[in-house]
Amino acid sequence: MDKIAYSSSLPVKASYDVLVAGAGPAGICAAVAAARSGASVALVERYGVVGGNLTAGFVGPILGSVGKGTMRDELVRLLGVPDNDWIGETGKAHDVEKAKLVLSEFVADAGVDVYLQCSVFDVLRSESVVSGLVVASNEAPFVLLGKVVVDATGDAVVSTLAGATVFKGRDDGLMQPVTLEFTVDGVDESRGLICIGDVDDVQLFGKRFLDWCREQADAGKIPPPLAAVRLHPTVHPGERQVNTTQLGGVDITRVEQIFPADLQLRRQMVLLETFLRENVPGYEKIRITASGTTTGVRESRRVLGDYLIDADELAAGCRFPDVIVHKALFIVDIHNPTGAGQAEDHIQYCQPYDLPYRCFLPKGIEGLLVTGRCISGTHRAHASYRVMSICMAMGEATGVAAALAASRGCTPRALPVSDLQSALSARGISLFD
Repeated sequence: MDKIAYSSSLPVKASYDVLVAGAGPAGICAAVAAARSGASVALVERYGVVGGNLTAGFVGPILGSVGKGTMRDELVRLLGVPDNDWIGETGKAHDVEKAKLVLSEFVADAGVDVYLQCSVFDVLRSESVVSGLVVASNEAPFVLLGKVVVDATGDAVVSTLAGATVFKGRDDGLMQPVTLEFTVDGVDESRGLICIGDVDDVQLFGKRFLDWCREQADAGKIPPPLAAVRLHPTVHPGERQVNTTQLGGVDITRVEQIFPADLQLRRQMVLLETFLRENVPGYEKIRITASGTTTGVRESRRVLGDYLIDADELAAGCRFPDVIVHKALFIVDIHNPTGAGQAEDHIQYCQPYDLPYRCFLPKGIEGLLVTGRCISGTHRAHASYRVMSICMAMGEATGVAAALAASRGCTPRALPVSDLQSALSARGISLFD
């Protein structure tokens, strides 16, 4: 690839105690937690709405669980889905349109300065210390300075630009498939079934629904990668959130792959609507009413931190002395990048596990915290903690850490974890058995 040398003098738009990049479930919680801790906070978001997968990504229900007292509890109440459980058996997908306002008010009421339609273009750093973000906007490129930066981009954009060591996917480089979730209405609730996913044994025509779906795929009625048809209820009767479109072999960090993936997934949506209408009782009158405005990404980059957590530790329910997220729980949910359903023959269940502070500290980089699905873990571990409830708790913990470090003039790595734990406990967050 040809290269050119380019330089420019950019204005410093503002300085903050804490900069948070990415306004998804982890980012909004990081920003609000830091602001409620007394820090001045900027939240930089590439889309035109806050919420990430809660809004633009159209993901629901809010899966996973964590210990008591985190912002996860506050947010599900605000969104009107207090019945969401860790695996989705009783939970319902939230109202995305409502979420767009509710989550905007959530960050605005905390006094966070929000920069929408702004992408992180580069980072400012001296040696290994990150001190600000270069932001591309509709206005012009500008600089935001921060005492502490939190990377909540999901794709580890800030960490990558800062020179952190990152990994993608499993040993062969394949990552979990991308998906576009969508909503249909017109479901007859007296007949229209619910299927929460691969753990569900709901029956149709005298057999397991997912086995029947695979038979339909084998018969050519739907493409084979779409054989795991997941149909979640929403807070509105007659609706289903469809988490079924699937495309493997996509690296969302490669720009040239994004549009072709989105196009193929939207074509799959139409195929699925027709398939459900023609073959599944209670779905005869459905229509697609809404869908994600961006490709849903399960996996991209993961950042190497001071500690790399693995799935065996999650399965065993490990405890850590530097815990900052307690009793996180979800299955090791690895969607098959080369076919339908799960990538492994058997779903691995976990015991409620802890996430240690060391996983949030990018190795060799100062002034930066990473949070959300791109923290330091293996491919299999990531498949459990990547869900939104756990990401919310991660975001809150790192937001408090960032505010504490900024107020003390130290780096996040130099912050005594016992002080962070005390601050989290004072917020009513359960950290210890």
